[in-house]
Amino acid sequence: MRREDRPRSARRAGRRLPVYAASLTALSAFALGFGPPAAAQDPAANRAPGPVTWRADLTADSGADANITRADGSLRLRDSRLRPASVRARQGQGTAVLPARVLDHAVNRISVDLDATSPTGTRTAVDVRGRDGLGRWTEWREARAGEPAVLPRAVTEVQARLTLVGAPAGTTPEIHGLGLSAELGTPADEAGAPAPVASAAAPFSARVFATREGLVGGTTANGHVIVPNDHFVALPSRRGLSPKGSGEYSVRVCGPVRCETAPVWDVGPWNTHDDHWNPSSVRETFKDLPQGKPEAQAAYENGYNGGRDEFGRRVLNPAGIDLADGTFYNVGLGNNGWVTVTYLWTGDGAATRSFPTWGTGVNIRKQATTASPQVAQLAGPTTVRVQCQVRGQLVQIDGHSNDAWSYLPDYGGYVSNIYIDVPESWLPGVPTC
Repeated sequence: MRREDRPRSARRAGRRLPVYAASLTALSAFALGFGPPAAAQDPAANRAPGPVTWRADLTADSGADANITRADGSLRLRDSRLRPASVRARQGQGTAVLPARVLDHAVNRISVDLDATSPTGTRTAVDVRGRDGLGRWTEWREARAGEPAVLPRAVTEVQARLTLVGAPAGTTPEIHGLGLSAELGTPADEAGAPAPVASAAAPFSARVFATREGLVGGTTANGHVIVPNDHFVALPSRRGLSPKGSGEYSVRVCGPVRCETAPVWDVGPWNTHDDHWNPSSVRETFKDLPQGKPEAQAAYENGYNGGRDEFGRRVLNPAGIDLADGTFYNVGLGNNGWVTVTYLWTGDGAATRSFPTWGTGVNIRKQATTASPQVAQLAGPTTVRVQCQVRGQLVQIDGHSNDAWSYLPDYGGYVSNIYIDVPESWLPGVPTC
């Protein structure tokens, strides 16, 4: 019998059970509440139900605003002279972190429709990030008109941050409205052959030149007012900027004496779009520089960019990080110097293993239960990357049962292990979530 003529088979609770394709579809729908199955071999159908759109509530304050005032449903700078301490730019700046939006399915591409007034010399920006089913935030990514932000993994919660930059003369832009649309793109490994087993990538580390920020009484890019003996750092990109009071993006700084973990609360020194900790493929600017080399270092040492920063200022030191006074002295620095920095939010966080699936119309859930919202669906047999597994709701089909569920980072949710086509009910070599 030709392969395509054979009845499909499923492995459940440790053994293989022959079942005809029509029966599998019916059983899947009965057990997990599926709708009609999609085409079994169409990887493009492995999607969430479709784009989700919403209008941001600009009147809602998440408690993480910095130098922003709200009036008549619009945002503008509260003080056009207030600028982030580290970067020492001539333009005032403010940010509004909007409340997070919980979605009913997984997404990884965010488009924006910004209604703003930007007089000459001013600008606005929309950054977005997402939180996945394991509770981890992605980095911030800027979304522009006609250029969606692509997040590194599927998420079920999306947050937007609005940045307003005034003109040197004091003119301020205004934001009147923001529309967002989110959808799930195709996971990289979905349509091809099974991906190789990936080893866990540790957070990225680099040796960079550190300067002391000081500036007590100044205000950081996230609205924190600097106090004596403060403990935080500044990095030259908004992508790793923590909201005020949080340590969601933190670094471990190791100096001559000791190491300290400190939150990223400011943007600078020198640049504001230089996420040098990212590989060139995703680095926002200066993509021809190697990962771990700040633009300021390349400009100072090698004359890169004419020896100037993104603002056209001549770079006077190779700094890639600013340290608040408390952090600076705690790690053992007496003068500006070299430190080793680990960017703790980077890395994969865990290894993944690839496994085949069986069945059509297989739902992926936000949590390990059939009562949880569907975040995506596998149209037919495919290969999925599994990061970890948990004990969840017991799923029963045709007298066989399994309470193990696998977390799929490409889809931002969990699938019952009863649909993973291997003999074992608890997947070998996959850790517990």
